Amino acid sequence: MRLLPKTLLWRTFLMIAALMLLSVVAWYTIFTTYERDPRARQLSQLIVSVVNLTRTALLAARPDARLDLLRELSDREGLHIYPAEPDDDIAPLTHRSFLQNVQERLTERLGPETRLALEREGEPALFVRFAIEDDLYWLALPLERLNRQLPTQWLGWGAAVLLLALAGAWLVMFRVTRPLKALERAAAEIGGGRRPEPVAEAGPEEIRLLARNFNQMNSDLARLDEDRALILAGISHDLRTPLTRLRMGIEMSVADETTQQELAMDIEEMDRSIGQFLDFARADGGEPLESVDLAALLEELVEQYRRRGHDVAATLGGVPPRLTFPKDAGRRDAAVPSSARDGATLRTLRPKAIRRAIGNLIDNALRHAGADKPVELALAVQAGRAVIEVRDRGPGVPPAEIERLKLPFTRLQTARTDAIGTGLGLAIVDRVVRGHGGTFDLIPRDDGGLIARIVLPTD
Repeated sequence: MRLLPKTLLWRTFLMIAALMLLSVVAWYTIFTTYERDPRARQLSQLIVSVVNLTRTALLAARPDARLDLLRELSDREGLHIYPAEPDDDIAPLTHRSFLQNVQERLTERLGPETRLALEREGEPALFVRFAIEDDLYWLALPLERLNRQLPTQWLGWGAAVLLLALAGAWLVMFRVTRPLKALERAAAEIGGGRRPEPVAEAGPEEIRLLARNFNQMNSDLARLDEDRALILAGISHDLRTPLTRLRMGIEMSVADETTQQELAMDIEEMDRSIGQFLDFARADGGEPLESVDLAALLEELVEQYRRRGHDVAATLGGVPPRLTFPKDAGRRDAAVPSSARDGATLRTLRPKAIRRAIGNLIDNALRHAGADKPVELALAVQAGRAVIEVRDRGPGVPPAEIERLKLPFTRLQTARTDAIGTGLGLAIVDRVVRGHGGTFDLIPRDDGGLIARIVLPTD
């Protein structure tokens, strides 16, 4: 379990807070260290004065009035005087540097027989042994005179200043990291194949320059996409027009029907290859987000393959009747239609792109598993996510090759793939799914075959 937060805001804030707390502790330690000696001098002076005054008062008083004097000192000043005996039960002085300092000063002022203790005969007090002529006595002072009184308002003001400093540190880091968070979201949008709005160019100079350069990069990328779309449109027209004329020429000039069909199939394969190149090159083809009934979209796609004579089955069990993906559902301020709220909804969906991706998976399954083996198309909702699976009964794919097959122009040199195709089908699927914020996985089946799984997040 990681206790250190991941965000720059909280990491820096905790570091600043720790430095502030260490600074407070250091200053408190310095204060107590340099304050100890003056306090010891003050306390020792107080004790010397009390002892000298008590000794003088007792010596100056008449013998018959000394007992009344002791009672008055006890009642008014809290001072008690006891004769010192050799067998007195005295607790040893703790090894506190402060008390040791006080005792050394008392010994210098009152004589070598002076001793300091905090307990005598089980009574807690500040006991000082001193001499009156040839006799030794214990003077007991209240412990309150030893304890240092720290005003509670000091603690309150100190805590308030510390909290104010921490709040200021958090505010400073928040102002620094907020534009970075906006840049992170915009970069994620670009990584997902979308075009984010320009980020605000505000904050410190470094952050402002970073935002300005990012907006310029985003603008350049958008312009490149537009130029690429224009070039691709020209390529599509310039290549497919002669292919159409070539197909018509073959039909009119080639007499052998078998040869005619083979040449026509080659031309169709070339046309499909051009289409795959175009599909891979464009991010979304300028297709807007739409509200789509995904189950109906898949049923329509399956029906198209059935009309062509392919054995493609659909399993849509457990899916809400209106599994929809509303336009702009990714925006928090967007209104979600009531029909969409009845089931699971996606943040974004481009129906043509999704249809193209699933069609590529079905074509891949039919080509490599064999036309005589069925292909299953399944749709389900699991843990709030839409799961689409295309299952076949082909030879499968080695687990070590799965991620490599998602790369462009990649094929397996096995029975599952042959020279037909461009090696872009799975790369197109992966790009489309990532553009929708989902995941694409190839999972070998235990009983033989492959499962191509698309998982799309829902709101």
